[in-house]
Amino acid sequence: MDDRQDANDTSDEVRTRLNPKSPREALAPEQAPPLPRSRSARNPIVVVMNGLVTLLVLGVIAAGVLLYWGKGEFEKPGPLTAEKVVVIPADSGLARIADILETEGVIESPYDLFGHYVFIGGVRAYQQQGRLKAGEYAFPAGISMRGVMNMLVSGKAILHQITFPEGLTSRQIVDRLNANEFLTGAVAGVPDEGTLLPETYSFTRGAARSQILDQMKSAHARALEEIWAGRDKDLPFDGPHQLVTLASIVEKETGKADERPHVASVFLNRLERNMRLQSDPTIIYGLVGGAGTLGRPITRADIDKPTPYNTYHVNGLPPGPIANPGRAALEAVANPSNTKDLYFVADGSGGHIFAASLAEHNRNVAKWRKVERAKAAAGKADVDTKDPDAVDLPPDADDDDAAAPAPKADPNDLLDGAKPRDPALPVLPQPKPE
Repeated sequence: MDDRQDANDTSDEVRTRLNPKSPREALAPEQAPPLPRSRSARNPIVVVMNGLVTLLVLGVIAAGVLLYWGKGEFEKPGPLTAEKVVVIPADSGLARIADILETEGVIESPYDLFGHYVFIGGVRAYQQQGRLKAGEYAFPAGISMRGVMNMLVSGKAILHQITFPEGLTSRQIVDRLNANEFLTGAVAGVPDEGTLLPETYSFTRGAARSQILDQMKSAHARALEEIWAGRDKDLPFDGPHQLVTLASIVEKETGKADERPHVASVFLNRLERNMRLQSDPTIIYGLVGGAGTLGRPITRADIDKPTPYNTYHVNGLPPGPIANPGRAALEAVANPSNTKDLYFVADGSGGHIFAASLAEHNRNVAKWRKVERAKAAAGKADVDTKDPDAVDLPPDADDDDAAAPAPKADPNDLLDGAKPRDPALPVLPQPKPE
C-alpha cells in the first residue's frame, strides 16, 4: 500500500477512537451502499411501454367489469308490465330494431348515456345480429333483452289467418287477398281456375300476397296428386284436370259435405249415358267468368244462351273448372257413391232428393214445389242457387219423354216466378248420338 492509503486508514482509526459508536449503533448492521442506477431505466421508451402495459391491464379489468354488468342488464327482467304488440318492419337493421324496442318500452337502459346500446352489445356478443326477423311480435310482461333477442331470432311472430271458402273463383280469391290489410305486394295476375286449394292459411304481418298464392298452388298440387293416385280406376277422365273440372261443378252444386259423393255419382252416371250435365253454375260461369256471381236470378234467356261452359248446350264436361274446389269435393269425385241416380232436386231444407228415373224425379219436384209454396205463404221463401233446374212434365211422362222440349216461356221471365231461381227445371237427359 502507498503512503496515502496508510494515512487514510490511520485517519479513520483516529476518528473511530475519538467518536466511538454507542452500543446500539455497534449492534446495528451497516447500511449497504446504494445500487448503481441503470441508464436504461431512465429511457423514455421503457417508460412509455410500462405505461401502456399498465393501461392494458386496467382496460382488461374494466372490460371484464363492463361485460359482467352488461350481461346482468341483458338478462334481467325488462320494463314491460303487460303484453305489448310491436311491429318490426322488414329490412330493419339492428340499430333500427333497438330504437323501436326502446321507443315502445320493451327494453330500457338504467342510464340515458347507454340508451339501447346494451341491447345492441348483447345481440352482437351472442353473434345474432344477422338473424333477427321482421314481423309482428307480442312481447310478454317482464321479458328480458335476451328474451326479446330469442323471440326475434326464432321468428315467433303473431300469426294471422285468411280463409278461402271452397268454390271461390281465382279472381275472387285474389280480391280477398287484396282486401287483407296485413298482406303486402301486388298480385301479378289471376291464377288459372282450379289451381288453388281453398283452405285457411296462416301468415305474419307483412307477408306477400304472392306468397299466399304460391302456398295455395302447392297445396292444390299435393292434394290432387294424392287424390288422383287413389281414385276409382273406372272414372271416365283423361287426366287430373277433368277430375278438377267436375269437382268444381260438384262444389258449386251443394254445400253439404255428405252429399258431394252422391252428387258426383249423378254427374258421372249422366256422363256414362252421354247425357248433358245441365248444371246451373256452368251457365253463370259462362256468362260472367271469374266474377263468380251473376248478380241476379237466372232467366230462360241465360239458359238458352250458348257458351263454352253452358252444360245445357255442350256435351260432356266444360273446357275447364268453374271454381276452385276443396279437398272434399275432389275426393268425392275421385271416389263417388255407387248409385244409379240421374237427377236431384232441393228438398226444401237445404239438402237434395235424388232419383234414378224421371218419373220419380218429377214426384220429388212436386214435393219441392209444395214445400216452397208453404214457405212462400208463411213469408219464409228462400233462394237456393245450387239446385239443378227442372220443368214439370205431363203426369204420365216416362223416361222416353225425357228429351221433350221445355215449355215455352218469355225469355225475360224468371223460370218459375215463385222464387228468383227455380230449381224445378229438369235435368233433362239427352239422346245418345247415333
